[in-house]
Amino acid sequence: MKKFNELFTVCFLLHYLYSVCTTHLLINVKNQGGDILLETISSNVTEDVITLEFQCSDGTLVTQLIDFKNEVQIIKALVLGEEERGQNQYQVLCFVNHFFKVDFISSDAMSKLRQKNPGTVRVAEEDKGHVNYTMDLFLDVSESKDISKHIATLCGEAAGSAYTRNEDIKQWIQRPGSSELSLMAAVYNFSTNSLTQQGTNDSRSLFVTRCADTSNMWAPCTCSLELCIGWYPCGLKFCKGKGDGKKAATPYKCGIKTCKKCFIFSYYSKMKQNCLWDE
Repeated sequence: MKKFNELFTVCFLLHYLYSVCTTHLLINVKNQGGDILLETISSNVTEDVITLEFQCSDGTLVTQLIDFKNEVQIIKALVLGEEERGQNQYQVLCFVNHFFKVDFISSDAMSKLRQKNPGTVRVAEEDKGHVNYTMDLFLDVSESKDISKHIATLCGEAAGSAYTRNEDIKQWIQRPGSSELSLMAAVYNFSTNSLTQQGTNDSRSLFVTRCADTSNMWAPCTCSLELCIGWYPCGLKFCKGKGDGKKAATPYKCGIKTCKKCFIFSYYSKMKQNCLWDE
């Protein structure tokens, strides 16, 4: 009985600490088509990460994880198959990129946000437009811990469908304590004969015909996937305080700034059949 009580106490404390370190917000967001999507935003101060998740109108489940410690953004898309077109299963895609900390509020600031009106439908204050990412490297999820330990957890189902870029690797190499050798061990080029141009090592040449430009359902091609984050806290707002005549007014935090951003990922697909939306 004593051991049971000790175990119960430990479990209770772990649950308590997790609940203290992790906060959740549920946000109703209106997308471009006028549909209302429910976003779940979680902040874990101990791990220094923020996770945002929502389901698109077409059923695609999108998860965005920001790893502030390692300057890494992971976007996972679980795309449902189109049974009427021969896709009986879903596919999981993971896109891992370097992240600038100024593009999102900190996990600590996020953990302190509270909702006064949870049922309100939100629209972002600033539209940051579309950003194109040409994913020119495969990412070996099982060897990715030196990029971010969260990749293996989030992208475990994306073996063979996880991607990053040479320019992101170059950014991560600059992190204190990072090893170029260990980072490069986690990635590999698209090396099939149909992709590599003879006599060149330029990864930009490794891309083949766009999926939208071929009618061969089994041919390898470059697929494009657009994913939009309709609402996220991209910064803090500061208001100007009142001075007393002798001292200058000092700004103070008075809210958050919210943004919308769309990502267009271009990446190698083994066959057009896995990229039916890009037509």
